[in-house]
Amino acid sequence: QVQLVESGGGLVQAGDSLRLSCVASGRTFSVNGMGWFRQAPGKEREFVAAISWGATNTYYAHSVKGRFTISRDNAKNTLYLQMNSLKPEDTAVYYCAASWRAEATSRNEYNYWGQGTQVTVSS
Repeated sequence: QVQLVESGGGLVQAGDSLRLSCVASGRTFSVNGMGWFRQAPGKEREFVAAISWGATNTYYAHSVKGRFTISRDNAKNTLYLQMNSLKPEDTAVYYCAASWRAEATSRNEYNYWGQGTQVTVSS
């Protein structure tokens, strides 16, 4: 099993920045691709960003491209999401996910999930 713990969420104003972190523990050798998803109240969980094991490939949802940056430090078993120019529509619970696949961009390709961290952006 792999445990994922997110941190870094909070309440910010529109235009501000936040950096989310996700620390993996347990059988981390089984982890390849990692990603971030988010779920707003009353909506389905949606893809935000993904990164391959060696960080050679990254993928972003159209709504965050150019504002968010995903990165990882495999030596620290940590995944990051730098979020700039935040908008009220970015308000959601953000989830970290890990996959056995080299690259994964859909929910059903991920094997492990964190508990989520709340991000609230006020206008």
